[in-house]
Amino acid sequence: MKRTIPGRLLALPAAIVLSFGLAACSSSNESDDENNNSNGNGGGETAETTSELSGTLNGAGASSQDAAQQAWMAGFVAANPDVTVNYDPVGSGGGREQFVAGATHFGGTDAYLADEELQGAIDRCAPGELIELPAYISPIAVIFNLEGVDELNLSASTIAQIFDQKITNWNDEAIAADNPDVELPDQAITPVNRSDESGTTENFVEYLAAAAPEDWTHEVSGDWPVAGGEAAQGTSGVVQAVTNGEGTIGYADASQAGDLGTVKVKVGEEFVGYSPDAASKVVEVSTPAEGRTQYDFAYDLSRDTTESGAYPIVLLSYQMACTSYEDAETAELVKAYLNYMISPEGQQAAADAAGSAPISDSLRAQIQPAVDAISAAE
Repeated sequence: MKRTIPGRLLALPAAIVLSFGLAACSSSNESDDENNNSNGNGGGETAETTSELSGTLNGAGASSQDAAQQAWMAGFVAANPDVTVNYDPVGSGGGREQFVAGATHFGGTDAYLADEELQGAIDRCAPGELIELPAYISPIAVIFNLEGVDELNLSASTIAQIFDQKITNWNDEAIAADNPDVELPDQAITPVNRSDESGTTENFVEYLAAAAPEDWTHEVSGDWPVAGGEAAQGTSGVVQAVTNGEGTIGYADASQAGDLGTVKVKVGEEFVGYSPDAASKVVEVSTPAEGRTQYDFAYDLSRDTTESGAYPIVLLSYQMACTSYEDAETAELVKAYLNYMISPEGQQAAADAAGSAPISDSLRAQIQPAVDAISAAE
């Protein structure tokens, strides 16, 4: 369901919004999709700023960002009441597709643009440049519903075998070995995965492939590679399926784990539960991806880290935008919204709403020039 945070009055009806169209990053990429209104405070200004911004922005993408986007939109619109922001949590794959097609002003994705998508995004942003900003760091929780059990310790190998349907019962000796004090039932395991192309899926299987390569030999992608089990649409769908099932296990952005049981993951010789600090630590020991343009801040995460206190099943979620938009109003809105997202205020709002890890001051300093470069095409 598309999320809308209106400014003054209500968001325009969809038919009227669509009639206006979207200003794309280049004149050849005008969009006729839903509009997102976002007003940001450049340079980290506070909500007390008197805003002269107005208009509508359209975004779509990662459902894992939904709670954070709600917080960002609410804070942004409070400071800029004549702006309306729409964000459709359609999933990372849909978000990348819509952004590359010029159907949105900005997009959210839990996996940076792959090589086969990258050129399309670069072309869409011409004569400007593509922007990919890591603005949302969050652990992915391995969630389960097992009567009488709230927490489990699992190694990467065991998690991989469960989701590859090689371990099929909760009292399997591999699970029991890491949980000697837990009474495990003789009950079948039902793994639940995303049915849609998903950045959360891609991050999760990337972890399995890196941390348990002998047990997880499937290709890394946003499409779930194992037939069988149970499939559900979006993060909320997976959470609902795990909640409504018995002996179910799945994966979801930790902000939506709710009261479900969760897994502590074996890292080195310790078992680490998810937390914002533990997720942030993985980003700190990771390296930038190779072959990206100057405003593309993609990272290859260290999934197989043995760093003490690090939680390796994380998603580093990105905002996609362009440095050049067809008109000044759109450029100012995108620039302002991204500025608010990465500001200390915006990061704290996301942390409060979604349990995410605020980006570091050093990372903010690295990505700020990309936001500063946004302008109208000449």
